Amino acid sequence: MKLLATRLPGVLIVEPAVFADDRGWFMESFNEARFESALAALGQPLPRRFVQDNHSCSRAGVLRGLHYQLPPHAQGKLVRVVQGAAFDVAVDLRRESPTFGQWEGVELSALNKRQLWIPEGFAHGFLALQDDTHFLYKTTDVYARDCERSIRWDDPAIGIGWPLPPGLKAPLVAPKDAAAPVLDAADLS
Repeated sequence: MKLLATRLPGVLIVEPAVFADDRGWFMESFNEARFESALAALGQPLPRRFVQDNHSCSRAGVLRGLHYQLPPHAQGKLVRVVQGAAFDVAVDLRRESPTFGQWEGVELSALNKRQLWIPEGFAHGFLALQDDTHFLYKTTDVYARDCERSIRWDDPAIGIGWPLPPGLKAPLVAPKDAAAPVLDAADLS
């Protein structure tokens, strides 16, 4: 496994070792000891243990996010796509961070097998780029409705460059995501 830094401190691209031959391929999608060793080698803090796995399926043009949870149920997420492709985004919500309000976007796909590690303190969202996109994520805390928050996906102050699929003028979003506040009005405490 190889970890690649992004421009947001703590957000890392995870490239698993893939072993392929004429029968197909094999990879470890997660290995706690190797993940923690790779984080330590980069001087990154170790996350809390993963306690929940989630799986969603979306058609092309569906945008989910930008979601986060407040303490005491803040979540770190290790995300990947096992079918299809998605543009995955993390937004820094740590007020003391020099990258507060900035975003990082990475294409995750079944083909590239990349993953993204998003530590606590970031909002997360993704745009499905293909029909039948299956998105998996491990979280360091359970879903807690009372701690759930979101930021508007198209907040101009953040300025995410969502790559909409051809022919689509706007993404398909849930009503709660469409009604989410902008970063300046969001509850970050």
